[in-house]
Order: sequence, then structure tokens, then C-alpha cells
Amino acid sequence: MARYIGPVCRLCRREGIKLFLKGERCFKPSCGIEKRNFPPGQHGHDRRAKIVGYGLQLREKQKVKRIYGILENQFRSYFERAVRQKGVTGENLLAQLERRLDNVLVRLGFATTHAQARQFVRHGHVVVNGKKVNIPSYQVSVGEEIGVKEKMKKNVQVVSALELVGGRGTPHWMELNSENVTGKIVSLPKREDINMPIQERMIVELYSK
Repeated sequence: MARYIGPVCRLCRREGIKLFLKGERCFKPSCGIEKRNFPPGQHGHDRRAKIVGYGLQLREKQKVKRIYGILENQFRSYFERAVRQKGVTGENLLAQLERRLDNVLVRLGFATTHAQARQFVRHGHVVVNGKKVNIPSYQVSVGEEIGVKEKMKKNVQVVSALELVGGRGTPHWMELNSENVTGKIVSLPKREDINMPIQERMIVELYSK
């Protein structure tokens, strides 16, 4: 499966905000956007073109794709599915992205980044209702319990991630049992549960043209 393997700090600089693609390292003074808060490239420091209309919509789509770590074809599939669902298309889109297994691991605090979460899933370290699931895009459902295999509960990366989530809290649509390193989905995510700076209306307008 295709994935972005280039430097991630330039993605934050391109969008002009922290996307927290490096987890706890994004909070340090060495963060790329802290040191060079201008777009990447030879002329990034000199040119700050005003973005309007289509450009704003495109940047919003790119930002959401980068937050969740997915590429264009898969993102468009999520959008087309959101259109067919009842309710507000933009909110349906975000709900699908939030329910991805790799994203759930990040929200529960079992991983610090989506890249790390995908690696855990791909390597067979994650279980859903006691059964191994190795598909990062797996859509979790209400009532399902997510956890890691026994040998991973004392993994340094997992322990560090759990310490980090202790400071930011867990979304209302899931419950965390940090002692057993498990989490349960208690409801579907709502728009107010997603506190990231996303304007999903712009994405809907972009794809509706």
C-alpha cells in the first residue's frame, strides 16, 4: 500500500500549523515549525501568496489527509461513503476517519502517532475483542474492545504513549482502562468530540464541484 515516507516536518510547515506527526517531539523547541515557521522550499521564506477559494479548500483537504495519514484514493473513498450515509456529509467523513483502528490507538494513548499506530497494527500487536486485527483502516464499532497483546503492555513506546494521553484526556466516545491497556468504544464519535482545527465544509465543497 502506498504511503508517504518523506520528512514529516515539512508537511506541518506547508499547512502552517502543527499536525503532531512526530508525537511528543512536536512539543519540543526543536520542532520544525517552531524553528522555521514558513512553507518549505527554496522560496518558502520569501513568498507568502494569499490563498483564496479553491486554494483554501485544497489546503483543508490536504491538512486532514495528513493528520490521519492517508492518501488521495482512500480519502476519496471515505468521502463517497459519507455522501451515501444519512446526516451531514462532512461530519460523516470525520466520523469514519476517527473510527479507523490506527486513529483509535492514538486517541486511546496506545501510540503517539498514526505512523506508529499503523506499525503496531501491521505487525499484529493489536487485538479487537480478543482477536488480532492487522488492518489499520478497520472501522471500530460501538461495544468493541481494543487492546494490545500481552507482550506489548510493557513496551516502552506504549508506556510512554499512555503517559502522554494522561495529560490530554480520552475522547467521550471511548473508555480507557490504562491498567489493562484496553479501551472500549461506548458511542459513535460526534463532531464536538473532534477538537482539531478542521473545516470539513470546505472539503465537501471541493469534492462537490
